[in-house]
Amino acid sequence: MTDVSPTGNEPSSSTPPPRSEDAPTTAQNGTSNGSARAGFRVDVHDALTPDPGTEDMFVVANNKFAYAPGQLSKLFNPKSHDAYYALGGLAGLEKGLRTNRETGLSLDETTLDGAVAWEDVAPNGTPKYGANGDIEPVPKAGNIASTAPELAHDQHHGNAYADRRRVFSENRLPEKKSKTLLQLAWITYNDKVLILLTIAAVVSLALGLYQSIGVKHEDGAPKVEWVEGVAIMAAIIIVVVVGTLNDWQMERQFNRLNAKHNDRTVKVIRSGKSAEISVFDVMVGDVMHLFAGDLVPVDGVFIEGHGVKCDESSATGESDLLKKTAGDEVFAALEEVAKGGKPRPDIEKLDPYIISGSKINEGTGTFLVTAVGVNSSYGRITMAMHTEQEDTPLQKKLNNLADWIAKFGGGAALLLFIVLFIKFCVALPGNPDTPDQKGQTFLRLFITAVTVVVVAVPEGLPLAVTLALAFATTRMMRDNNLVRVLKACETMGNATTICSDKTGTLTQNKMTAVAMTLGKTTSFGGTDPPLDDEEATTEKSSGDGSDNTITNPTTPVPNVPVAEFAKSLSETTKKLIIQANAVNSTAFEGEVDGEQTFIGSKTEVALLIFCRDYMGAAPVQEERSNANVVQVVPFDSAVKYMATVVKLPNGKFRAYVKGASEILLAQCTKVLAEPAGDELTTAELTAEDNEMLLHTITSYAGQTLRTIGSSYRDFDSWPPPELAGHSELTAAEFNKVHSDMTLIGIFGIKDPLRTTVKDAIKDCQRAGVYVRMVTGDNLLTGRAIARECGIYTPETGGIAMEGPVFRRKSPEELKQIVPHLQVLARSSPEDKRILVRTLKELGETVAVTGDGTNDAPALKMADIGFAMGIAGTEVAKEAAAIILMDDNFASIVKGISWGRAVNDAVKKFLQFQLTVNVTAVVLTFVSAVASDKEESVLNAVQLLWVNLIMDTFAALALATDPPTPSILDRKPDRKSAPLITLRMGKMIIGQAILQLVITFVLNFAGASLLGYNMSNEDEAMHLRTLVFNTFVWLQIFNELNNRRLDNRLNIFEGITKNYFFIVINLIMVGGQVLIIFVGREAFKILPLNGKEWGLSIGLGALSLPWGALIRLTPDAWVAKLVPDISFASIFKRKKKQTDDEAEAAAAPVKAVAETEESEDADRSFEPPLRSWTSLRGERARTHIHRGFGEYMHDQKVKVKAKAKGGSIKADARTI
Repeated sequence: MTDVSPTGNEPSSSTPPPRSEDAPTTAQNGTSNGSARAGFRVDVHDALTPDPGTEDMFVVANNKFAYAPGQLSKLFNPKSHDAYYALGGLAGLEKGLRTNRETGLSLDETTLDGAVAWEDVAPNGTPKYGANGDIEPVPKAGNIASTAPELAHDQHHGNAYADRRRVFSENRLPEKKSKTLLQLAWITYNDKVLILLTIAAVVSLALGLYQSIGVKHEDGAPKVEWVEGVAIMAAIIIVVVVGTLNDWQMERQFNRLNAKHNDRTVKVIRSGKSAEISVFDVMVGDVMHLFAGDLVPVDGVFIEGHGVKCDESSATGESDLLKKTAGDEVFAALEEVAKGGKPRPDIEKLDPYIISGSKINEGTGTFLVTAVGVNSSYGRITMAMHTEQEDTPLQKKLNNLADWIAKFGGGAALLLFIVLFIKFCVALPGNPDTPDQKGQTFLRLFITAVTVVVVAVPEGLPLAVTLALAFATTRMMRDNNLVRVLKACETMGNATTICSDKTGTLTQNKMTAVAMTLGKTTSFGGTDPPLDDEEATTEKSSGDGSDNTITNPTTPVPNVPVAEFAKSLSETTKKLIIQANAVNSTAFEGEVDGEQTFIGSKTEVALLIFCRDYMGAAPVQEERSNANVVQVVPFDSAVKYMATVVKLPNGKFRAYVKGASEILLAQCTKVLAEPAGDELTTAELTAEDNEMLLHTITSYAGQTLRTIGSSYRDFDSWPPPELAGHSELTAAEFNKVHSDMTLIGIFGIKDPLRTTVKDAIKDCQRAGVYVRMVTGDNLLTGRAIARECGIYTPETGGIAMEGPVFRRKSPEELKQIVPHLQVLARSSPEDKRILVRTLKELGETVAVTGDGTNDAPALKMADIGFAMGIAGTEVAKEAAAIILMDDNFASIVKGISWGRAVNDAVKKFLQFQLTVNVTAVVLTFVSAVASDKEESVLNAVQLLWVNLIMDTFAALALATDPPTPSILDRKPDRKSAPLITLRMGKMIIGQAILQLVITFVLNFAGASLLGYNMSNEDEAMHLRTLVFNTFVWLQIFNELNNRRLDNRLNIFEGITKNYFFIVINLIMVGGQVLIIFVGREAFKILPLNGKEWGLSIGLGALSLPWGALIRLTPDAWVAKLVPDISFASIFKRKKKQTDDEAEAAAAPVKAVAETEESEDADRSFEPPLRSWTSLRGERARTHIHRGFGEYMHDQKVKVKAKAKGGSIKADARTI
């Protein structure tokens, strides 16, 4: 809307206006109206001006519609009343888009005949292109404002909606362009480790070529010095190829996952009937349903509805909920202003615009779609829901560790080079070699030093994580876990508690009405004994907060079979029950997977099925059409009911209310009296009746039935005096007249447990994961179902509590209660959020399930949010990290297993690699320093083969181990648990000692022990080959040993299920055998005989019994031998390092030992992460993050203090 001065009369037109209204140049309101913005005008002459760069959206060849996508886009960004008026309002849009607001698009539409002219829909004199008048804008070169995906889907649609799709495009976004293999290869290669390897390869190849070409060789000696450089390059190529192929495969997997996630269904009206269609099939001109919880996929204009409020924060940044106003009402208000009338005080708050990406928080309604796909205002972001592959916390920890290992390797290489160079320089005066030979010696020691770096750099670490995550996410999809946020995969493995919904997650969400008490005279079903044997003497009434004592009824209601129950009712009573459930409902009939069924809330569907099967109800749409609905009060979780007001044939009004039974009962003063009579009769609800009905509710709840109450009240007029002035009602406002009601009856609805739930709960408890049930049902129902599935155990101190009581507790009380809380009943979304927040404050890693829009805050707040793939709203799915495709709690347990498998796979690989790193670096260093020729016992090419084994092959083998059943036999890891645990360190050091002892003995004493003549070059090479072969076999057997991280001895558990591991180890063994027999000059080895092979394999196999001995060594013994070292002094904090990472790095080794020794201890009261600094005491606060200079300063102060005979506490300065 633009404030301009009046310019006079509107322009004349030779064409008679098709509409009664004319377009104003400007229309000014009276300045005396202070409520509306002074000078509010409707300006159509600039309303549709193309924005720079969007001109091509206004140009469409052979347009059969009155509008181009560009003109419709002017309704949004920002919202424009001017554009809405210029387009002719809802009536103009309906005509211009060739649709019908009542019946929607025709199912038979293909191509369209004729065209709708602009003048047929717009107010007279409205320029088609705003400031450009009626002159068509000229698209600019390179304009990509509306680059639509090519319509390559005609094979699926045939010729359906051909013109509509051609003009307005499809509701598809351009697919995210995948990287080519070459691009992925370049990204993989751009790693500092591989660049370091490349430098080493270039230097080695250059030196090798010089040696091969520029140095004289003995007769017959092969010129193969260049092979070392080529071998390094081959190793680089293999790492790049494996990494590239893995990234390519992973990208394909995520694209498939995202494609499945994006393809959801929405409800539209086609040919007068509601239908569920793919979101990709939505067309401009469609009439779409809106329901609470929906994420709007397209732009449009609101047609009509009841109490629709949108959260547009993700689309526009507007934090408040925006109430939607019917399009016709808004146009009428604008038309009044256009004609010179006074604007409504709230005219600027009138909002008929439905924006893609917004969330429907309340109400129901319909809207007319005006923009889809790339032409929608927010579609590019909210429709795609692409999950970017970001580094996970585990990857960041590993990258930091890789940096440390690279520095360690570089330092060792530099030290080795200095030692060898000094040794070389000292020997120079007495060296009789020629200058060329001396140069060769110098180059040889340089190559040896470079080899240490090559061995130390752990290029396999990132590969191991990527492989583990890619493998796990793919397999988790088979287990119905769609991972949207990659880090959730690893976080799930260490979840300590799960807050689970009941309906649909623990139960089947197939609700059936199995019991009903009608008034106080008849009933059916609900006679099973209660599951909850805990005596419940009080049931809190959420209506008034008073206590209602529950005792045995003195006059039980007669109970008959359901068929007899139905026959006993009069048509009048049946009609009352039908209207109370069919009219007062948001569910509707539709087609799902080719089957005609009810669509909507499972509770409402159960009641509709009951009405259809036993009450003889007509189709829902017919029942609603026959009822004159005048007001709808949407369901509100705060008051737990919904209401619908209908006008009766006698001119009176009847309000039907449906919701939580005890809340409705508390507001009733009458009860249905004679259900068999032709006339409705009521009776006073006595204290005895109330007591009996409360007992019925308690009895139903004890049988795990969900209780739903139904009541009504007649009014002489609507709205009644108490609600005068309220055009739209919320439940809070309806509460003013929610009294003096007549109770129709109480339904008992059964939702059976899923068959896998009980075993899944036991698995969680075995894994140290505490399961809590959070439900909206009453306390008795929740408690009974929780006991049935094994969650609620009052004999162990478990607590069941209602939401209203829970939320009134102080933070200190909550921290005392929550560790023992097992059931939270009658909970609101805020209760759930409080529970999650308190658990996180207690240091728990929290997983939460949710399906409703109101669950989104808790899902976001939790460490891992699980949304329901079937029953979940789009808002819940957007907030969640993992989507349960089958809504089954058992799938969460599978997610825990795979999460632990990911963490374990990386730790297994890390344990294996660090063992090889330590051994190879120490072996190279010591043997090179001890050698007369400054040569390592393992030459560069041999070490590169070892490097290939420990990086690429080991990553492939160990990262693909599926979870074993025993993976759930341990407690979850703490959030601050370091990457290398005490048990891992014990195995790394133990195996490194064994490998070093064996290789040193063979290298330095092998000649005397085995009878080799070292003066004979062939025998000396045989010994070096034996050392190399034994070293490799030590690694192969140690890889088997590293399949376990705990102290159990069965290292072969589940090995037959991992074909990758078996095949890769066979490749490693085959490669080693091949190298020994044909490697010769390339590896500087000779073939071994049977005795030497037996010795090599036998010594390598010692790794297995030695590993068992290490496992049998108590951790407590090892912990006492390990000094209290803070990792903070090793892993330097980086400026951008997160608090959690830093705290994890600073965790002391002893804390790890104590944690592992007390695995079975209760973790419910673990302190939050940020309490570690205070727990570790003064020593940590004094010394952590202190530089060397400060440390030396403190030591000097101490020495001076001792010299003076006193003691001065060292400064505790911190950075």
